Amino acid sequence: MSSNRLTYGTVRPAVAQTNPTTVAPYLFWLMFRNVASDGLIYDDPVNAGIVSAPGCVLASPSWENTATHITQDYVYHWTRDAAIVALELSAAYTSGVLPDNQPLIDYVTFSATCVSDTIAFPSDTPRGVRGVVPPGDNSQASAGDFDRASFYIDGTQRPWTDQTDGPALQTVALLTMFGQLDAATQAIASALIDANLNFLSGAYQGQTFNLWEEEYGYSFFARSAQLRCFQAIAANTVGIAVPSWLPTALTWLTGALDGHWNGQYYQSILPVPTDYRAPYDPNIDIAQAAIYGAESVTDPRLLATAAQLRAQWADPSSKYAYPINVADAARGLGPMLGRYPGDVYDGDTDALVGDHPWALTTANFAELYYRLASKITSSRTVPADSLAAPFLAQVGLTAASAPLDAATALRSAGDAMLGAIVYHSDHLELSEQFDASTGFEKSVANLSWSYAAFLSAVRARAAS
Repeated sequence: MSSNRLTYGTVRPAVAQTNPTTVAPYLFWLMFRNVASDGLIYDDPVNAGIVSAPGCVLASPSWENTATHITQDYVYHWTRDAAIVALELSAAYTSGVLPDNQPLIDYVTFSATCVSDTIAFPSDTPRGVRGVVPPGDNSQASAGDFDRASFYIDGTQRPWTDQTDGPALQTVALLTMFGQLDAATQAIASALIDANLNFLSGAYQGQTFNLWEEEYGYSFFARSAQLRCFQAIAANTVGIAVPSWLPTALTWLTGALDGHWNGQYYQSILPVPTDYRAPYDPNIDIAQAAIYGAESVTDPRLLATAAQLRAQWADPSSKYAYPINVADAARGLGPMLGRYPGDVYDGDTDALVGDHPWALTTANFAELYYRLASKITSSRTVPADSLAAPFLAQVGLTAASAPLDAATALRSAGDAMLGAIVYHSDHLELSEQFDASTGFEKSVANLSWSYAAFLSAVRARAAS
């Protein structure tokens, strides 16, 4: 056999042929493999006897084992990650990619399973929901269940951190797909939404573990996700009752988010961390708050923060710059972005030698470009505030640029970032991270959120 035989392991996608819209359908089905169903069932490789229930969304099918040399176990259902995936399932059903709504029904049912001992569901709740409480009987309620960040794949509680972004994003997903559900599942979704709101009414002013499950405090991302949730409830037309406390919460959260601005950038979490992870800012979860939360993509303070985020990993003079971004720039690709300066999580081990770009954060930043392009196209206005100037300059723009030229440049910038993700992917399969020096994938494989972030960005690109 010739030693020159072509194999997938020795080729890269051609840069000129990388089109995010073209590859998106393939990425959807790669993501869909992580959604358990009646026909696709997973055994927990670490916890014997636990079997997936339909609607469970595996964060990743990777776990600690000697074959991959990875010391992380992601075979769990994270409330936040699953909600982000569910938004893409809803979009796929709307577009006809999904032939029926069973995955949506399964998602709602499984979400209810995770908290079924704590809220009252309708008496005709269908199969799959454990421990249904009689209507009106909330005696078993346990407030800690609703912000439990992660569950076993059968829906039982897993010892893990509490995060108040989860119930907010889950509520957004349930509202998004509500009209796609049958009447019985809508009743379950309504009960779950009401329960989430009841929990959030006492939690939105409090502290939480942040998006990265590392720091505890007042989280910009969580507050923004809650604000988006409350705005969606206030505007809902599907019959969800708007709580009397909601207007006060909307005003309070808006003011609280303003309090994260320090004059140069939005601070991710307050009090500002002073441990070994410091400085912790600028943190990419600020940009993500414009994708999954209520933060406006035209907010000059957001754009000022975003400019610093890109610069710290793409500017060759920055001590945090990724070598792979320098190489990719010569290819017309990138940059790829990480989480925060000096990140020590490498995704493979716990050796504190991290700081690598992530697929999902890069895709989220690309979506920021697309969403801003859409706003500029519709308003025919380029952000003129001086705080936004560095962000525009990074893609060759000024406040005086013609709006349609600005939109085109922003879309091209987003395309370059998604192009880098595809170029460095493992034949389109997306892991959690890319090596900062080589660009090769690392950390757990087939991360659901990586696919969902890419798909969300492509949908925003189409809208722009």
